[in-house]
Amino acid sequence: MELGKYSFGVGDRFGCQGKWQLKAVMQAKEAGIDIVPVWNKSHREHKAIGSRPEDVRLEADKSVESLGWQGAYHVDADHINMGSVSEFIGCSDFFTLDIGDYIGAAPQKQAKEKFTEIAFEYAGKLTIPMLEEEYQITPQDIEAIADKYLYAVKEAGKIYRTIEKAKGRESFVTEVSMDETKSPQTPAELFFIMLMISQEGIPAQTIAPKFTGRFNKGVDYVGDVADFEKEFNQDIAVVQFAAEEFGLPKDIKLSVHSGSDKFSIYKPINKALKKFNAGVHVKTAGTTWLEELIGLAEAGGGGLEIAKRIYKESLERFDELTAPYWSVIDISKERLPTAEEIQRWSSDKFADAIRHEPDSKGFNPDMRQLLHVGYKIAAEMGEEYTLALDQYENCISRNVTNNIYNRHILPLFG
Repeated sequence: MELGKYSFGVGDRFGCQGKWQLKAVMQAKEAGIDIVPVWNKSHREHKAIGSRPEDVRLEADKSVESLGWQGAYHVDADHINMGSVSEFIGCSDFFTLDIGDYIGAAPQKQAKEKFTEIAFEYAGKLTIPMLEEEYQITPQDIEAIADKYLYAVKEAGKIYRTIEKAKGRESFVTEVSMDETKSPQTPAELFFIMLMISQEGIPAQTIAPKFTGRFNKGVDYVGDVADFEKEFNQDIAVVQFAAEEFGLPKDIKLSVHSGSDKFSIYKPINKALKKFNAGVHVKTAGTTWLEELIGLAEAGGGGLEIAKRIYKESLERFDELTAPYWSVIDISKERLPTAEEIQRWSSDKFADAIRHEPDSKGFNPDMRQLLHVGYKIAAEMGEEYTLALDQYENCISRNVTNNIYNRHILPLFG
C-alpha cells in the first residue's frame, strides 16, 4: 500500500466532524491540490474519551460514503507500541510506530556489532546531495548513535512484524516516529537511523523526527524559523539520499507531528517541498475539537453555555488536564481569564479568544492551549456534548472546514 505524496492527518476527538474535515480535502482537490486524508487517534485519546479504534474507521468510512470521495484515505493507529498495537490491527491501515520511550536504551552487544560492521563503511566524510554541508563521521560517532537509537529501532521492528504477521506486508502504511524526545536528531543521526530501519526490514513510508523549537498544542511554532527551515531542508535531503542508499521506499517522506496551527513555518515547509520535489505528512490533532468549541460559542444560547462550562471546569482541573501534555504546552495562569469574567463574555468575545488568528487583539493563546487539553471535560458530558454538536452543526461545520482548508492546506500545499 502506497501513501500519496501529500497526506494530512486529521484528529477528531469525538468522531463527529469527519465529513467536514473531508470537505476541506475535497475543496483542495477542486483547486488542483491532491491530498490523502488520514484520520488519526492515539491510544491515550481513546482512553480519555472512552472511544475505540473501530470508531475511527467507522467515522472515516461514513464520511467518505456521505461525500462520495473517490480518492485514497487511511486510518492511523497513532503513537502505538507493543502494548497497544493489538487493539488497532483490525481497523487501521496506517501505523505510527512510536519509539520515543526506547531511545537511549542500550542495545544488545551482538546487535550493535552487526550494525556497526555495516555502518563503519560510512565513516569519514559524508556528503549528502543538495546540501552544502559535509559531515565528518568517526567510528566513535557511529557507536554513539547505535547506543542511542539501535534498541529503539529494533523495538519498531518488533511492532512492525506483529502488524505484518496479522495483516500482510502490502496492506498498510508504516511510519516511524521519534518526535517525542528531548533533542532533535542531527542529519548524521537521521542518516544512520534510516540504515537501522532498513536493516530491520521496515518499509517505512514516513519518518517523524524531532525538530528544533517547540510544537505546542494548538498554537504557532515557538522557535527560530530560520533554524527550522535549515533543519527541515537538511532532513529532506538526508531522507531522500538514505532511502536510495539503503533500499527504503523511494517516496519516503517526513512527517510533522503536532503540525496543526504552526503557521509561521508553513511557508518554509512549502518552499522546501517544491525545492526537493518532496512529499510530506502533516499530522494535526485537537485543532478540530477547538473549532467545535468556537462553533458552540458562536451559536450562542445553550452552545455558548456549554463552551463556558467546559472552560470553567478546565480551570478548576488545570493540573490534572495539563499533566499529560506538559512537554507540548506553555500556559501562563496569569493570562487566563477567570470563570467569573467568562460568564460576562459574549459569543463573539469567547470565540475570538480561542480562534487562532494571531493578529487578533482578542486572541488568547493560553486559553486556547488550556481548552486544547480540556477535551476530557466534554467527554465526561457524554450525550449532552455530542447532541449539542448535532444541534449546532451549521455553526461548527463551517469553522472545521475553513480552519483546515484556509489556515492549513492552502499555506502548506498551495
